[in-house]
Amino acid sequence: MKNIEILTQEAISLLEALIETPSFSSEEDQTALLIENWFNQNDIPFKRENNNVWAFNKHFEETKPTLLLNSHHDTVRPNQAYTNDPFNAFVKDGKLYGLGSNDAGGCLVSLLSTFVHFYEKENLPYNLVMVASAEEESSGKNGLNSVLKHLPELSCAIVGEPTLMQLAIAEKGLLVLDVKVKGTPSHAAHQNDDSAIYKTLPIIEWFKTYAFDKISEQLGPVKMTVTQINAGKQHNVVPSDCDLVVDIRVNDCYNNTEILETVRAHVNAEVNPRSMHLNASSIPEAHGLVQAGIALGRTTYGSPTLSDQSVLSCQSLKLGPGDTLRSHSADEFIYLNEIEEGIDLYIKILGDFLKQ
Repeated sequence: MKNIEILTQEAISLLEALIETPSFSSEEDQTALLIENWFNQNDIPFKRENNNVWAFNKHFEETKPTLLLNSHHDTVRPNQAYTNDPFNAFVKDGKLYGLGSNDAGGCLVSLLSTFVHFYEKENLPYNLVMVASAEEESSGKNGLNSVLKHLPELSCAIVGEPTLMQLAIAEKGLLVLDVKVKGTPSHAAHQNDDSAIYKTLPIIEWFKTYAFDKISEQLGPVKMTVTQINAGKQHNVVPSDCDLVVDIRVNDCYNNTEILETVRAHVNAEVNPRSMHLNASSIPEAHGLVQAGIALGRTTYGSPTLSDQSVLSCQSLKLGPGDTLRSHSADEFIYLNEIEEGIDLYIKILGDFLKQ
């Protein structure tokens, strides 16, 4: 069995290769090949659909519950503030630089290494499935959600995202609404008591001030924010429509359907969701995975950022090396010792959980 030092060295080598291979969402075919090669080098059979690659532990038994290990290999596009080549993986002052190093390459290679550690173990109480998923950054239709139909029912999951290896036991969901307020078009010189723009003002005020009753212990209240507004093309014409975009961050006390129904009941406008599947997620603090982490000195918190947890119906824990504040930043990096710590803690947490 490979020790932590060897697993870490191999993980860093894979991460360097991933960084130097562009993998924007829906364009991850080449990094998928790198992950295929990595499974082959470790003599692990795998499956692939689109740019998702997954594998089961060697002694998989259908009668046992299944635990998912998941992280993604797609990236956002580099922002204009980069001073380094985003596709040049280099180490300086103990930091590995490059696009996707922190979000979520470090998590992915650490979970892959953890999967190798457990792959050949016999008599595990859970089956393990490792999924290196695509299109997480774009919430695309060919991401983790498209793989779930090929997997057995999942009992629980660890989703690799940068959390400084602290335990994100809840995550806000996302609901984006297109809101169209209709009025009567007219010449600006004439009186108009049905102006779409003026009718929009109390609607904006409602989104600003309405408070949902249920406040999550971990995630706080539901947060609604009007982020875009568009109306009119000419200075002397009152437009017929005024369009809003509303970003809603949903806590784990509600599902997206409940939020949508509330908005439609209060807002006199056409309200259309862009998607409904990005729900909030959580796992009880009493769950064995969480307790195993707490026993190792990890702390719990609620995460405001979205991940592939949103497409899972099972209880899931977000956990991984790296810092969420570095995600999507210029000159992205991860500390090499964070990867070593990540592998070590993943193995310990999962090992302790599997002994319970």
